[in-house]
Amino acid sequence: METRPVAVVGYDDAELLDIACVTTTLGMANVTGNVGTPYQVLVVSPGRRPITCGPGVVLQSGYALERLTSPLDTLIVSGGLGHARAAANPRIVAHVQRLAQISRRVASVCTGASILAAAGLLDGRRATTHWRFAAGLAARHPRITVDPDPIYIRDGKVSTAAGVTSALDLALAFVQEDHGAELARLVSRDLVTYLQRPGNQAQMSIFTAAPPSDNDVVRRVTAHINANLASDLDTAALAEIAGVSVRHLTRLFRTHLGQTPGRAVRHLRVAAAAHLLTSTPLPLPRIAARCGFGSAETLRVAFLQRYGVPPSRYRSATGDPGGRPD
Repeated sequence: METRPVAVVGYDDAELLDIACVTTTLGMANVTGNVGTPYQVLVVSPGRRPITCGPGVVLQSGYALERLTSPLDTLIVSGGLGHARAAANPRIVAHVQRLAQISRRVASVCTGASILAAAGLLDGRRATTHWRFAAGLAARHPRITVDPDPIYIRDGKVSTAAGVTSALDLALAFVQEDHGAELARLVSRDLVTYLQRPGNQAQMSIFTAAPPSDNDVVRRVTAHINANLASDLDTAALAEIAGVSVRHLTRLFRTHLGQTPGRAVRHLRVAAAAHLLTSTPLPLPRIAARCGFGSAETLRVAFLQRYGVPPSRYRSATGDPGGRPD
């Protein structure tokens, strides 16, 4: 029977979830519906050595990285604590580079992007990785356009996924691409994941965002924003409240929050709207007004840009507390 060979590359100190999210999703696709051409999932490692995946967890590799010579449907490089050592290993990088040339599709999960980058496979492309490692990847590889926000990015034949469980989203996207949306939906249901997140959804959950800055000015201004979302919050107004110049406030926000005051206001407004969607029955126009958006449509656009789903879909997926349709 014809198959789709998928090689998942592991190495010493690879992340188990990076690997398992892929292998489980593709394996489940094989048994959930009529896939036509099933996936042949190959877990590979240098020298076919066991893959250490954390304290007390060792994963047996089925194939040696060096011995794979047949064309692959998909090559996926996992991330993990050992990604820097793997990216600095010329043998691993050379074999990933070689296999990419005979693969229809190439991908990485989390910090596996550093290995694709070392192999030159991301040069000239837009890519993502775990948000915590994005700045380092961009600094080491200036020819890559690193975007730390999305769950995953596809640029040509190369896909990069963000942190850990984003491997699940990427694998479901591959199932949908290969076998259709209905099978992806069935697999998602069997995996008990309530929503297949679109690739452009933000990595940082609105409920697990970074804590307030330890800078007094930034902290005071952020607190003012949260308490006055419906007010005039342009940068000039915020600078006046803080008692500093617009330029100085912008510099402080860039330094301590990594974004301009205007973008911070937009993010906080959307986050507040998301919280109201899941905790109140308020209709969308009232939520928009309470959070400082000029209209429900303006909120829809901002919400979609930030989280990858419209407010109505987010509310229905996370549980509508008696709310009316948007």
